[in-house]
Amino acid sequence: MDLTRLRHFLLTLPGATEDTPFGPEILVYRIAGKMFALVNWQAEPLTINLKCEPELALLLREIHPEVKPGWHMNKQHWNTVTLTDALPDDLWQGWVHHSYERVVAGLPKAKRPQAPRPLHPTDDQTL
Repeated sequence: MDLTRLRHFLLTLPGATEDTPFGPEILVYRIAGKMFALVNWQAEPLTINLKCEPELALLLREIHPEVKPGWHMNKQHWNTVTLTDALPDDLWQGWVHHSYERVVAGLPKAKRPQAPRPLHPTDDQTL
């Protein structure tokens, strides 16, 4: 996975911002100030922490060796995904959309993006 491509994908989500509150090695992506993704850009391969519905998080960890409990996060709600070349783009992109949508759903309506992005075509294929 190429960092430039990953950053571009994350920042195309409506209202997404990037900052580095935990130091330069961790890129944090937010919507309305709430985190939906954290990227360790120095890891090889890249890793990304994503918010996930708890039951789905457990299932993904059982099915995909690239998915582990969230590193330095609430392991019930966060997964760390190793972005290997073997992991299909539509799969990890669907997980990013799931994380983003979970965070957006928890925002007050006034803070939600004006033009929400339609669901990703692979949202029903998150497994």
